[in-house]
Amino acid sequence: MSKQSFKPGTMIYPLPAAMISCGKSEEEYNIFTVSWIGTICSDPAMCYISVRPSRHSYDIIKRNGEFVINLTNEALAYATDWCGVRSGRDYNKFKEMKLTPMKTEVIDSVIIEESPLSIECKVKQIIPLGSHDMFIAEVVNVMADEKYMDKETGAFLLSDAKLMAYNHGAYYKIGEKIGKFGWSVQKKK
Repeated sequence: MSKQSFKPGTMIYPLPAAMISCGKSEEEYNIFTVSWIGTICSDPAMCYISVRPSRHSYDIIKRNGEFVINLTNEALAYATDWCGVRSGRDYNKFKEMKLTPMKTEVIDSVIIEESPLSIECKVKQIIPLGSHDMFIAEVVNVMADEKYMDKETGAFLLSDAKLMAYNHGAYYKIGEKIGKFGWSVQKKK
């Protein structure tokens, strides 16, 4: 096997393509797309988003200390891209993309009703890193679209939501299941 070196970069792909919603009032509501996002702790549930300080939503999140991670799917692909390349300074993104703002349950912000899963977050720390600042946040509530809930187990069926991923400049459907956690060590029947 042969490998070649090239310039350092963020090549940890694929990543979620999430729409982040923020703002306390209708005049302040905004949506922007983020892929620099992830889980950092299970208990308490914590995650992060990394945002350029020049982004319109940066000041809204910094001021309010809250945001919502809205997972995206195939049906939201166009809106996900559009909200990532247009600025909330110039557009009302909810109106332009015909998305429905819905008040959150725990924080004072807004979710995207069309999102299959919305994660309400309260900022705990902001770390300046260079091109982006990392907003470390505690997950305080999760709102799930009932059509993706398993009626028997109460589990959220992520696979049914047809989530999408961002992979080095492109959006992709998430493919077929090839295993599950622990399957490599499961006893054979």
